[in-house]
Amino acid sequence: MRTKEKVFQNLGFANKDTTELTKEINLLIASYHVHYQKLRNFHWNVTGKDFFDLHEKFEELYNFSKVNIDDLAERVRVFGEKPMARLDEYLKFSKISEPEPGLGPDIMVDSILTDFEILLSQMINVLDLANESGDVSTIDLLNSIVKQTEKYYWMFTAWMEKN
Repeated sequence: MRTKEKVFQNLGFANKDTTELTKEINLLIASYHVHYQKLRNFHWNVTGKDFFDLHEKFEELYNFSKVNIDDLAERVRVFGEKPMARLDEYLKFSKISEPEPGLGPDIMVDSILTDFEILLSQMINVLDLANESGDVSTIDLLNSIVKQTEKYYWMFTAWMEKN
């Protein structure tokens, strides 16, 4: 019979207690879900002269988010825990809030930039805990998400600097 301690040793973890790590990943999942839905909302409802560019970019971002949510949820399962999976939990624990209706493109992009800042902060929390646990797989996963999120942040910041 495999005990939790033995499984963690076999997976190469320095610390079998990953309760805090899975809690932080779940909080990140909650924020990511609200961010994902916000992107869907913006994709469907963007208007104006930037419609084509933003409509396409919002779709790219929600697809990126969808993959990340799935990967994060699967990391929680690796630790023998359950990922957060209820809409009421997402709204309760998310650090990202739902948008007001009828926002214009500039406010949509500004809102997404704020979301990126929140998500990046939460990712750093997860990375710190993963490092403490010796969890190189979560570190690798988060590093790639951080890298791409920072790139999107730069792109949207550049978009906001209209000449």
